[in-house]
Amino acid sequence: MTGAYPLKLPISVKSAAQRLAKEDGVSLNQWIASAVAQKVGTAVTVQEFFAKRGENAVPGDMLRVLAKTPRHEPDILDTLPIQTDDMKRRTDVKVQP
Repeated sequence: MTGAYPLKLPISVKSAAQRLAKEDGVSLNQWIASAVAQKVGTAVTVQEFFAKRGENAVPGDMLRVLAKTPRHEPDILDTLPIQTDDMKRRTDVKVQP
């Protein structure tokens, strides 16, 4: 069973997908369906992996691990930019889900 879904792609992405589909000897529709299936498979596998790893987690386990780590300042690339009070008050910033 298949379901239709209208898809709008940026021209550059569509052109690249068309080229890759042609190289693979399949239609653009087949190529896109395969790419989506691969992504879905990867996402599901990752979710299952972390769910399995977390099955035996005990609250506080990670705190015990972190307590054993050395105390030092993070590397500069591992820090967030300093926020001014003005930046903290901004309400016009929209985050896309």
